[in-house]
Amino acid sequence: MNEPALSPNRPGLATSAADFTIIDETDDYVVVDKPPFLLIHPTKPDGTPTLWKALRELLAFELANGGQISIVNRLDRNHHQIGAAGDGLLMQRQSFAKEYLAIVWGWPEWETQMVNAPLDRQGKHASSAIWLKQSISAQGSPAQTEFHVLCRFPKKTTAGDQFALLRAIPATGRTHQIRVHLASIGHPLVGDKLYGPDERLYLRFIETGWTPELQRQLLLPRHALHASRLSLAGGLSWECKLPPDLAAFTDGAVSLP
Repeated sequence: MNEPALSPNRPGLATSAADFTIIDETDDYVVVDKPPFLLIHPTKPDGTPTLWKALRELLAFELANGGQISIVNRLDRNHHQIGAAGDGLLMQRQSFAKEYLAIVWGWPEWETQMVNAPLDRQGKHASSAIWLKQSISAQGSPAQTEFHVLCRFPKKTTAGDQFALLRAIPATGRTHQIRVHLASIGHPLVGDKLYGPDERLYLRFIETGWTPELQRQLLLPRHALHASRLSLAGGLSWECKLPPDLAAFTDGAVSLP
């Protein structure tokens, strides 16, 4: 995304590529492509840019005339994703289906894999230094994810030389579901500080920020997970290709879906 994106219903109005790109807009909703590291909502009153603030500026006319904004599909700041914002009741009546692209460590020996494993917060069942970390637990909530191998590619790195691009289709929406399920079958996401090679890397990152040593072990400063397709039960759907940083990681080996 090297150039500003113009909204089709707002001639001349551009959104910064550093913030988000509008990929569809009607009188009822706006669908945006949000880059990683852009917060959804403010977490503290320090003026940090957020998608929420940018949308309120973009839709100032609608808000002044009685409109409202509800962000109805979102992920955390580390994801590159498609998201939808609009009238909350209108959008939330619909059933969302989502698909993801994931770059993982190793070459899976299978082409398709269904993981059906319940998830719960790890600290509820065992000692955990990280409150938000999830784990597979028989006492947890049902969670199911379908994985398909799109391609396997070699890449010489300091930490490994075999990687794969997968399509992930979650049937449920548990916290960190795709990340935990991938780690459980031996193919964690590249760049995953929490479910990758060592959870202590997450704690180290909190203390020190991103360092050359973390770069050597994790290879990417965020986990390589991209929300690539968002669909509504009524037939509407939107897609976004693999973002530049993840595409660059493949060194051109991946033919982007």
